[in-house]
This record gives sequence, C-alpha cells and structure tokens, in this order.
Amino acid sequence: MNARLADLFALRFGAAPCGTVPLEAHGSDRKLFRLKGRDGRTAIGVENGDLDENAAFTGFARHFRAAGLPVPEIYAEDSAAGVYLEEDLGDTTLFELLQKERGSSGDIPATVAAVYKQSVRLLARMQIEAGKGLDYGLCHPHGAFDRRSMRWDLNYFKYYFLKLAHVPFHEQRLENDFDALCDFLLKAPADFFLYRDFQSRNIMVRGGQPWFIDFQGGRHGALPYDLASLLLDAKADLPFDFRDRLKAQYLEAAAALTPVDRDRFEEFYRGFSLIRILQAMGAYGYRGFFERKAHFLQSVPYAIRNLERLLAEGALPVALPALTEALQRIVATTRLREVAPLAPRLTVRIESFSYRRGYPADTTGNGGGFVFDCRALPNPGREPGFLDLTGRDPVVIAWLEQHSEPGQFVAQVRSLLEPTLEAYQRRHFTHLTVAFGCTGGQHRSVYCAETLARGLRTHPGIAVEIHHGEAARWPKPSAPSVTG
Repeated sequence: MNARLADLFALRFGAAPCGTVPLEAHGSDRKLFRLKGRDGRTAIGVENGDLDENAAFTGFARHFRAAGLPVPEIYAEDSAAGVYLEEDLGDTTLFELLQKERGSSGDIPATVAAVYKQSVRLLARMQIEAGKGLDYGLCHPHGAFDRRSMRWDLNYFKYYFLKLAHVPFHEQRLENDFDALCDFLLKAPADFFLYRDFQSRNIMVRGGQPWFIDFQGGRHGALPYDLASLLLDAKADLPFDFRDRLKAQYLEAAAALTPVDRDRFEEFYRGFSLIRILQAMGAYGYRGFFERKAHFLQSVPYAIRNLERLLAEGALPVALPALTEALQRIVATTRLREVAPLAPRLTVRIESFSYRRGYPADTTGNGGGFVFDCRALPNPGREPGFLDLTGRDPVVIAWLEQHSEPGQFVAQVRSLLEPTLEAYQRRHFTHLTVAFGCTGGQHRSVYCAETLARGLRTHPGIAVEIHHGEAARWPKPSAPSVTG
C-alpha cells in the first residue's frame, strides 16, 4: 500500500492506522484498501495512476455530497501521488443484498425492493437537480455521451463480442446501422448528468439505504441511459414486472423535477436499452473471451435474455436490419448460453386467453411453448351467480375443485412440463411460455393458470410470471390472486 494513504489517514483521524486489508476492485485497475484505526474507525484508501479519473471521482463526490446525495465523503487526497481516502460504506452492495435475500422463486423481497425504489428516485435527483452546476470539465475520459462515445461502445461490442464469439455479420451494413442508431439517440434531450455505470454493484447498502459509488465515468447525457443500466443489470436478473414498476417510479420522480414526455421517453428508453446491452456484452467479451476471466462470461446468458425481451417487445425505435440479424443469431445460439458455469433463472410465463380472440402473441421471441385447451373442463361460466366472477374468486375455485377434472388436468400439465423444465434449465434457456385457453378467458383458463403458477413457484431456479389476456374485459375487478 502507498505510504501516503497511511499519512492521509493520520491527518484525518489523528493517528496512523493499525491495520490494512486489501479489497477487490471488480473490473478496475484501481487498488483498494480498508484502513483501520485503533478506535475502530475505518476508511477506504484508493490508489490509481489515472490522475484524471481520480479528479473526476473526488470532484463529483464533493459536488453530490454538497447537494445532499448519498455518496462517500472524500476525507483527504494527494492528487499528485494518485491516492485518496474516502468514507467506508461497508461491504454490502445492492447486488449482494439481492442475492442474499432473494428466494428460489426469484421474487424481490420487500426490503430489497425498497432500496431499488429509493435508488431510482435518487437517480432522478442526481441527473436533473445535482447535474446543474457540476463541473463537467472534470469528466473523464469524455465530456458527453455523444456520437463519439456511442461509437466507442458499439465498436466495443463489434470487436470484443461479435468477433470473439464468432457471430457472423456484414461489416458495412452493421456500420450503417450503428450510424442510424446514433442519429436516433442524439435526438434525446441530453442536458443532464449521466452516471454511466448505474448498476447494482455500484450501489452500496448501509442502514437499509442506498449509497452511490463509481460515478467517475459520468458525463453529459440523456435520462434513459442510467435507468436502463440498472434495470438491465444482467446478473441481477430482475423480474420484468418489477422493472416496469421501477421505471414508473423513476418517471414519477423525474417528472416532478423537469418536464418529461413519457411516450417519447419510452422510445428513447428502448434505444438506450439496446446500446447499454451492447456495451455490456462488449465488456463481457473483452474481460471473458479476451482476458480469459471466466466469471465475466457468467453474465452472457443474462444479457441474451435481455436481448430476447427487447426484440420480442416489438420493432426497435429505428430500422436496424443488419444489427437485428446479428442479435437474432446471438439469441438463437445455444452455445453462447452455455459459456457460463452458472445458469440464469428460467422464467415461465403462464397466460390465460380466450379462444374467441385467438392465441396469445409470443412475447419472448422464442416462438414456442405450450398451449392447453381447457374447454373440455366443467364450465362455471354457465352458472348464473358466476357471470361476474373469474377463476381467481374463491367461490369459483371451490366450485371447480368440487369436480375431479380440473385438478387432474393441471396435474397432467405439470407432469408434461417437468422434463421440459429440466431440459431448459440444463441448456441455460431463459423463457418458457405456457398458455391456457377457454371460451371466454375468464374462469377455467384463469383457474388453471393460477393453479399451475402456484405450484411452479416452489420449483428451484424458476421465476413465474402470470398474465391474464382478458383481464381488462372482466366484468369487475377480481379478488387478489391466490398465488400472490
């Protein structure tokens, strides 16, 4: 450890440290140490030969601290020696808290959800309020997320992921698509602070509250990028409905601080989600394929899952035919899902639908799954007292369970699914769709979907999403789902 760090500690606390512990700096060339005093006080010492990066972090930290944001206090620094001393925020990142508290079902515990909610609201303040008056002259290595910065990320993806993963593409057409994507993204309002790497590993949790670190790459930019960074955080593997709720909470906080055109925000969010995924995949390729750091490859299947979802949600915000073709090849390649020793969580999407309106659309991009016809089951919809109820209401459930057929039907479905669930998990697949249809999409299909969902939520390594296609047309709000 650089002796100057001990000097800075003594200058701050009045006595030299009695011990030091090296800390791991993930994905960084910095050297980190925890310095301990005899009175129990601690601080984090940082050594970094990149003096401009140091100046960006310490300068930004002081600015955000003065703005009342939860960032570490800078205790002391020797800029010429490339060292500084900062507040010790503990050892628990939001990612680590998520992994510790999360159950096998993949649901987000309330304590963790509260930290995420607070984080996105504070992000809006950091970007909009605290971004004003910031010395952007400190930005390193670039002052704005402009065309040059975007092209760095896109080429990072091209050279370190596509080429090293041996994914075929047409070079000139891909470059044309990169230009088109940049043209679109540059239309977004960009007079805000862009954190650049706002992810769960860069959010510390102390006292149940989030604290932000590693914002030294910040610069001018558009609002959606940082939100996409957090919600698409690969190995965090957040449920998609939870992501939607966080986005809504962020937009509520941002709209209280600056005018936000929500429809336009959603368009730009899709574009910035794409470039963020590509940047992350470039990093996984560089650190994993090139530097042979295998743990970075563990994130690849999760990133592919994010790509699947993005492609399945509809057309990208601008026509990108060559890039889309390359992405579809990535999604279709089983080999890339199996580069990691740890499998991503398998999400089973269970749906109910009405045959009158046709089969549900595929929302995963896989083009597969199971569809089961419930119309041979006893029909509670013929009972006059049940016309305004659904398969989630207790009296309808009780009526169906008086008959043997519905329970046997769901049990047979579960038995049929088991080999597929095991195979999908073994091959690192991330999505399986199971749909139940009946005449109106209100009683039998809903009951079967809810019953299967309740059973699968106990299956290790599986997350369950449930969607009732006819819910908006039900006569009145139904009772809360029995599956939670």
